[in-house]
Amino acid sequence: MEIKVEFLPTILRGSRFPSAMSRGFVAPRASTSEDPLLVAVLISGSGSGLAALLEYQQSVGCTHKTVMVISDKPEAGGLAHAKRHDVPHVSIPLSEGLSGLERRMEQESRVLDAIAKSGAELVVLSGYMRILTSDFVSRWKGRLINIHPSLLPLFPGAHAHRDVLNAGEDNSGCTVHLVDEGVDTGPILAQQIVPVLKGDTVDSLGARVRKAEHALYPDVLDRFCSDPLSFEIGWSVEVG
Repeated sequence: MEIKVEFLPTILRGSRFPSAMSRGFVAPRASTSEDPLLVAVLISGSGSGLAALLEYQQSVGCTHKTVMVISDKPEAGGLAHAKRHDVPHVSIPLSEGLSGLERRMEQESRVLDAIAKSGAELVVLSGYMRILTSDFVSRWKGRLINIHPSLLPLFPGAHAHRDVLNAGEDNSGCTVHLVDEGVDTGPILAQQIVPVLKGDTVDSLGARVRKAEHALYPDVLDRFCSDPLSFEIGWSVEVG
């Protein structure tokens, strides 16, 4: 059955609430379609958002290009999208024999190495289901972007659709934001409102929000890559 989405206007944002976490954002260079910003995409699942991003990057005038796809799950379906578009891709799961923070740091070290070898200038999270350590974030702060399936700062975390429905909200949506050391707390770049319909379930609401994400994320990335300083989030330094 076709999913019908009633989109309200996209809300473009600059900075949100200033805090210590808002400091230290380093802007990427401004890119063009002739010299696109090189992107590494991190995924964990089916990669529907990745598929939408790769399709968008085929369009004339796009200012970003995916050069590496990394999954923390060897079985992630999204790796097939990378293969179909001839994008280098790799699975980097957690190592056996380690535990706790040591296990996370070891896996992140391999992810950071793969990103560095790819030449990526921007890291895009697309359904990546791991909370990144502060060490990872600090290395890429300002050049690390996520999309979350709610209108942040409302309903952060892993169960946004359930929480929206339980709260009786009239609207949900999705938020593109820079990543800081918190969970879904970074400066907002843009949001798309998706109305909650009578009788919605977690699955039905999630499907409509996901469709909104697929339209919003590539477009905001295009705007961000072409003119990052137009997003007033308190930049510290501009790179090259």
